[in-house]
Amino acid sequence: MSAQAAVIIPARYDSRRLRGKAVLPRALRVTGKYIIQHVYDRAAEARLADLVIVATDDRRIADAVREFGGDVCMTRRDHRSGTDRITEVAAQLAHPIIVNVQGDEPEILPRQVDQAVELLLEDPDAVMSTLATPVRSCEEWRDPNVVKVVLDNQGRALYFSRSAIPFYRDHDGALPDAPTLPLHHLGIYGYRRDFLLGYGALPRSALEESEKLEQLRALEAGYSIKVGITRHRPIGIDTPRDLEAWLARHRAEEGGHG
Repeated sequence: MSAQAAVIIPARYDSRRLRGKAVLPRALRVTGKYIIQHVYDRAAEARLADLVIVATDDRRIADAVREFGGDVCMTRRDHRSGTDRITEVAAQLAHPIIVNVQGDEPEILPRQVDQAVELLLEDPDAVMSTLATPVRSCEEWRDPNVVKVVLDNQGRALYFSRSAIPFYRDHDGALPDAPTLPLHHLGIYGYRRDFLLGYGALPRSALEESEKLEQLRALEAGYSIKVGITRHRPIGIDTPRDLEAWLARHRAEEGGHG
């Protein structure tokens, strides 16, 4: 199958909880690569993407990407979201599918990038794709920082929420021991390029504002989002604690290969 997609990795320096995380020297010392390079290299291994590019408004990130031989595009500084940032770059490309891979997820797998592309190739009615993984605990299911998603019989999203969905009435709100578990949404997105270029012009929806989940704008406007199931759960690095946990996992993995 020929390449169908471009991967765009939005990255900014002034992250609220872990400033400069994309190019932290500590990550470079411990792992041999900046966090943004781990993400870039994994995305570059995807079969269905023939271009990977970092979208940033910060010269420090751009210089680091160029230093390891990656492609980078400087963007405006006034974007409100990573989606707006990748849209600016996508407008300069001709690829029919654009995949948004977060710049703070160094554990993303190449096959997950391919999966986001394949979902759109297989479902011509879907304008977006994303991934989800089964919820593993009641605490996770109830955690408002964990976004949940419920699907229809065609694997399209019915709703995304920070609440515990679906609610199991006959179990007094507890998580049942069932073959089909609630789904934890993962923050990778595929877009049809034509849809992405007009996405920012859609009015912000009431559901989006309520849940603070941008993807609800597409659902409320009547568009279809195809969701693929994956067992691998990449952990994003949002805080110093996340960073230390990732570095510990990296050391353990490298030790196991030694």
